[in-house]
Amino acid sequence: MKSEASRQDAPTARERHGFNRALVAAGLAIGVAVLVAARTTPVAPGMPTAAVSGFAEASIHPDENDGYPIDNEIIVRRCQRCHERDEQDRMSRISYERKTPEGWQTSVRRMVALNGVPLDPEEAREVVRYLSNRQGLAPEELEPGRFEVERRLIDHVYEADRDVENTCIQCHSMGRVITQRRTREEWELLMATHRGLYPLVDFQAFRTQGDGPQPMDEAVDHLSETFPLETPEWSAWSASMRSPRLAGTWALSGLEPGRGQIFGTVKIVTGDGPDEFRSSASYSYAESGQQVRRSGQSIVYTGYQWRGRSNPGGSDELREVMTVDRGWQEMTGRWFTGAYDEFGPDVKLTRVSGGPVLSGVHPRALRTGAASAEVRIHGVDLPPNPAPGDFDFGPGVRVEAVVSGDTSRVTLRLAVDADASVGGRDLFVGGVSLPGALQVHDGVDRIEVLPRAGMARIGGANFPKGFQPFDAIGWDDGPDGEPDTEDDLRLGRVPVSWSMEEYTATFDDDDIDYVGALGPDGTFTPAIDGPNNDRRGNRNNVGDVWVVATYAGADADPDAGPGRPLRARANLIVTVPLYLKFDPWQGVPTGRLIP
Repeated sequence: MKSEASRQDAPTARERHGFNRALVAAGLAIGVAVLVAARTTPVAPGMPTAAVSGFAEASIHPDENDGYPIDNEIIVRRCQRCHERDEQDRMSRISYERKTPEGWQTSVRRMVALNGVPLDPEEAREVVRYLSNRQGLAPEELEPGRFEVERRLIDHVYEADRDVENTCIQCHSMGRVITQRRTREEWELLMATHRGLYPLVDFQAFRTQGDGPQPMDEAVDHLSETFPLETPEWSAWSASMRSPRLAGTWALSGLEPGRGQIFGTVKIVTGDGPDEFRSSASYSYAESGQQVRRSGQSIVYTGYQWRGRSNPGGSDELREVMTVDRGWQEMTGRWFTGAYDEFGPDVKLTRVSGGPVLSGVHPRALRTGAASAEVRIHGVDLPPNPAPGDFDFGPGVRVEAVVSGDTSRVTLRLAVDADASVGGRDLFVGGVSLPGALQVHDGVDRIEVLPRAGMARIGGANFPKGFQPFDAIGWDDGPDGEPDTEDDLRLGRVPVSWSMEEYTATFDDDDIDYVGALGPDGTFTPAIDGPNNDRRGNRNNVGDVWVVATYAGADADPDAGPGRPLRARANLIVTVPLYLKFDPWQGVPTGRLIP
C-alpha cells in the first residue's frame, strides 16, 4: 500500500536525475564529512544568540501556537512558493513544528522527491542544520524517543495511550511520533497528509464504522495535548543552548552484541564550524583482542545531538548517533551499520580531564575461591608504574600481582576468598572509582539468550539481508538464591555453543531447513529472498525457529551436579525484506536503505 502510493507520487527517472545531488545532500546532512560553514562563522545556522542578525526573543519563545519566524534566506527562497510567509515571517507548516535532525531530513527529502524543490547539496545541509537548531527538541523531549534515532529494534510500548499507538504503528514506530512537536492544526494537517499520500490508512487504522469519534480524531486530541509546539523543556533548553566544546580526549567503553565489550579512546578536534568536529578512535575488543582504528567527522545539532560517520565510504563505515550531556563530560549512544542498522556497539564516551578514567574490567565476573585469575583493567591515564596496592576491589578480593600494564590497560592476577560475599565490587584506583566493576559469584545458575525475541529478514537476491546477532548472558541468583529477583547478578557474556530448534507454529513445520544458518558466534544469517522451488508451495524462506545456547562451563549449575550444561533459548522470526519504505528516488536498494 505505502510503496504503491509512493510510486504514484514519485517523479520520473528523468526528473530524479535532475535533483539527485540534492537528495544525496539531504541524506548526508546527518553526520557527513563535507560541511559548509567557514571557520570564521560565529555561530551555527539557527543557533539562538544575539550575534545572529535579526534574531529576536520571540523566535526563541513564541507565544503558544504562534509559530517560529523563519529568517533563513535559503528556506525563504526555496520554500516560499508553497509555504506562505506572513507579516511576522512565519511560514505555513514549517513554522509550526519541531523535530530531530532526522525528522527535518525526512521533510527535505520528501519536498525534493515529490515536489521538485531545487536544493543543491550545501543548501540542503544548511536547511537541516538551521531547522534542527531553531526548531529542535530539548534533551528531555528526545529521551523517550532515542531508540528511534539510534535505530534500535526494540519492542517499545507507548503506555500513555494504547489506542493512539495502534493508530500510528501500522506503518512506522511510535518513536517517529514522539520525536516531534506540533500545534493542533499541524497534527490535523499531518493526518490529512497521511490520508492524501496513503489513502488506505483509513481502512488500516484511521477510521472505523459508525458516527462516533474516529481513531485519527482521538489521536489528534491526544498528540496535540501531549506533544504541543511550545513546552517548558524547550523554553528552558533553547534559552541556554549553544554549540558544545568537545575538543579533547575521551575514554571509550561499549558493548557490541555478538562481540562483547570494547575499550579505547576517542580524540576530538574542532572542525570548520562551531558545531563541527573531527574524531579519531582507537579501541579493542576485550574478548578477541582485535584492534580497531576509525576516523570521522560530525555535526552536533541543537547543542547536544551528535551525528557523524567514521571511516566514511569504507566497508567498515559506521554511523554515529550520540547524546552529549549538559556538562559536556559524557556522551552516550550507538554506532551502527548494516542494511537494517543491525550491527554496532552501544557506546559511552567520558571526557579525560587530568586524572585517571576507569572504563571497565574484563572479565567482569569471578567465582568465589578463584586463584591466580587474570583480569584486565581498561581506562585512560592509569598509574604508569602500577603496583598491586594501587588497585582496591574490596573485601574478599586480593590483588596478588601486576602481570603487565601501561596507562591504558593493566593486567592483574587476583584471588577471591572461598567465603567472599556474593555481590558486586567497586574498583578504586588513583582516587577514582568504577561502581560494580567486578561481580563475585558462587556459580552460574542460569543463562539467558538476548534478544529474547529476534528478527531477521531474508535477502541477497533483490533486497539486502537482515542479520540478527545473539548473546548468551550468565546469571547468578544472588544472595537469596531465587531467580529473577532484585539481587540477581548479571555476569556478562559466557562462552556457549549455538544451535537451532524447530518452533512448531504450523502443522508439519519445516522452517528450520530453510530460514538460514546460525554461526558459532551467535549471529544468524538468513537465507535468500524470493520463492524457493525446493519448498512446498514455492514459499519464501521465512519462518520461526528457536535459537538455543548451551553452556557447559565448570561453574554451571553447581547445585545440579558437575558437568551438567545450562540451556536457554530465544525466539527468532525470519521474515520478508522491508518492502515498504519512503525512499521513492532509490528504486530497489542494493546496499544501505538509509544513506
